[in-house]
Amino acid sequence: MRDRDPEGRPRNARPRDAYGRPLPYGEQGMPRVPDDYAPTTEQAMADARRFLAEGLPFNAHEVFEGRWKCAPEDERELWQGLAQICVGLTHLQRGNGRGALTLFSRGAAKVQGYGGAYDAVGKAASGFGQDSDPDEAVTVILDKLPG
Repeated sequence: MRDRDPEGRPRNARPRDAYGRPLPYGEQGMPRVPDDYAPTTEQAMADARRFLAEGLPFNAHEVFEGRWKCAPEDERELWQGLAQICVGLTHLQRGNGRGALTLFSRGAAKVQGYGGAYDAVGKAASGFGQDSDPDEAVTVILDKLPG
């Protein structure tokens, strides 16, 4: 059963490791992005870039998800696509190359429609393989992200 706040909304109280995998309750996990995080475009990009630079694409995914939830309708696919690409990076870190390719494909299709730097992010994500080096892949996406 999922954790819920006093109003009944789902929350992410379960601790997670650096790769976003759930840990048993009571264990010390990685710091998490708060459920009510609602960043501006600039803040989301800065925070996601910081997490990627630290090798934490799961946290970057949470940042992009936070922006996706509060963004104007015409931007939501961009933020969803960036979040999916970061989940793809997380799958690479976990050794799930097949899952990574699925998320890279979905994310790339969404972000490339926004052109410019986002087209480059999508093309980079589409170029990864099941056996791509996770650290190199994180660096490539970080280098392509605007900001």
